[in-house]
Amino acid sequence: MTHSIEVKDLTLNFGSVSVLKNMNLNVAEGEFVVLLGPSGCGKSTLLNCLAGLLEITDGQIFIKGKNVTWAEPSERGIGMVFQSYALYPQMTVRGNLSFGLKNARVPQAEIDKRVARAAEILQIGPLLDRKPAALSGGQRQRVAIGRALVRDVDVFLFDEPLSNLDAKLRSELRVEIKRLHAQLNNTMVYVTHDQIEALTLADRIAVMRGGIIQQLAAPQEIYNRPANLFVAGFIGSPSMNFLHGATVDGGQAIQLGDVKLSLDGYEGGAVGTRDKVILGLRPEHLVVQDHAEPGRTIAAVVELDEPMGADSLVWLKAAGGQMSVRVPVERRMDAGRQVHLKVDMSKASLFDAGTETRI
Repeated sequence: MTHSIEVKDLTLNFGSVSVLKNMNLNVAEGEFVVLLGPSGCGKSTLLNCLAGLLEITDGQIFIKGKNVTWAEPSERGIGMVFQSYALYPQMTVRGNLSFGLKNARVPQAEIDKRVARAAEILQIGPLLDRKPAALSGGQRQRVAIGRALVRDVDVFLFDEPLSNLDAKLRSELRVEIKRLHAQLNNTMVYVTHDQIEALTLADRIAVMRGGIIQQLAAPQEIYNRPANLFVAGFIGSPSMNFLHGATVDGGQAIQLGDVKLSLDGYEGGAVGTRDKVILGLRPEHLVVQDHAEPGRTIAAVVELDEPMGADSLVWLKAAGGQMSVRVPVERRMDAGRQVHLKVDMSKASLFDAGTETRI
């Protein structure tokens, strides 16, 4: 596999504070990789290291096989789109798109050709003679993307480009960016704290925490088989249900207080006998039913029914804690109702309570 970006043993310290720790990351040619994590996890810092905007403490960065560890940003063959649109207010859209090319002394005919192509791809042709003040937020972000696009580079870096937009515009531009990647097939690295953006855009997601990549995998792999408790809790809305205080005897069943669940169908490693286990169950992988099934259901009491449009989120007391489950919106659940939650163990996750890693 040809790597478009290679990060080898990258470390970044700010004084005595270690921000990125021995980071290794390979991005394939034409791949869309999303760096996902909470504020302060190091995702934007890593992107700025790739762009050459931050000087790393140790390690190496390769782009298209070339060692660019100490290269200037302009020499790295990258186009970058920032959270703030960073447009020149006194220039028209055309001026903003062409400014960098003019500074690089690109011939005017080539500039016109690239600007026209970017305007066509991003559907901003009618806006070329307007100034940024006359544009909506979504239009400004399209221009910012266009400014990276005209550079005709192989690698695009996006630093939370949609976070300043309202929900509807975010959704629309998310589709535009996915379409843009399908059309150009360029390598893209995209930073976000929004898991929906990550799940919908990425070929692979790197979930980060404290300057370390916790898991790097395809969206469905991360969603269905999270590597640890942090990844499991960060991905999914609402979050995965966690049932603490479980034990496993002989790898055949999991004991949660008075509840015993068969481990038949669990897709993980050898469970064996364990004293402290956390059982993770996603709300959409549980089925609410009126009758109990020994070894397959958990008794629960409805606390709250929260209609959410397409479906409802029902909150329940179960197994000594609170759980949530998705149900069809037509199925109303009154508070105090006694029900049973059927568990699909093939979609469950088990975590070691000490290490918090997936079993």
